[in-house]
Amino acid sequence: MIDIALDMEQYDCPFIDTTADHSVAFAAVHWDFDERARELDTRMVVEADDADVLDTGLDALRAHENMHDCSLLRREGEAAHIKTTIEETAAMHTIRDNGGYITGPFHIEGGSEIWHVGFDRGRDADTTLSELDRDNEYDVVERTATTLPQVQDLVQNAGAAMTLVDGCRDLSDTERETLERAVSEGYFESPRDATLGSLADSFGVSKPAVSKNLRRGERKLIERVVEALDDIDS
Repeated sequence: MIDIALDMEQYDCPFIDTTADHSVAFAAVHWDFDERARELDTRMVVEADDADVLDTGLDALRAHENMHDCSLLRREGEAAHIKTTIEETAAMHTIRDNGGYITGPFHIEGGSEIWHVGFDRGRDADTTLSELDRDNEYDVVERTATTLPQVQDLVQNAGAAMTLVDGCRDLSDTERETLERAVSEGYFESPRDATLGSLADSFGVSKPAVSKNLRRGERKLIERVVEALDDIDS
């Protein structure tokens, strides 16, 4: 299987058009393509910087000429869960016409969309990319040839992967920034390129404060790693 991640700009996509004009972002939760109607039904999460921006973005989405239906399922502050139905876009038609299919979630922000699409044969992928190039702007972010054992491994360990994702989400902003800075500046290298003192200076805090943030972040991640290892072993 050929798996391709595309950073795509579609000129007839309601979601991309909306994010080009408004500071909202969409992430797919579930999708289903109706072959007969040539429509895509989705469940999506929408996020914005504040509630007013979210309202404006949703209004623009509903008013788009290629949006057939947009229903609000749930809302919590600056985020919403919506159900939508859109007509098949030109890029979507090209991908499906060449035997392509969606292989992962997609994310839309700032006027472009990250797609994960798969093909059974490399020549079908090449043909699709050539045809897409005529009417769309896109960049190939990643292209990999996935073997059957790799696909099986991915499916079997999806739970472990989500455990690691949850661990990242458990981090506070401060813990995440401290860990990222420690890695980028070489604190975990041997010998170390950074010390608690240099990290403390870069954040403008004391060494005990940096040490505490590091320990908290490490503990949260390690606990999730151990859980993920149990999921893999089972």
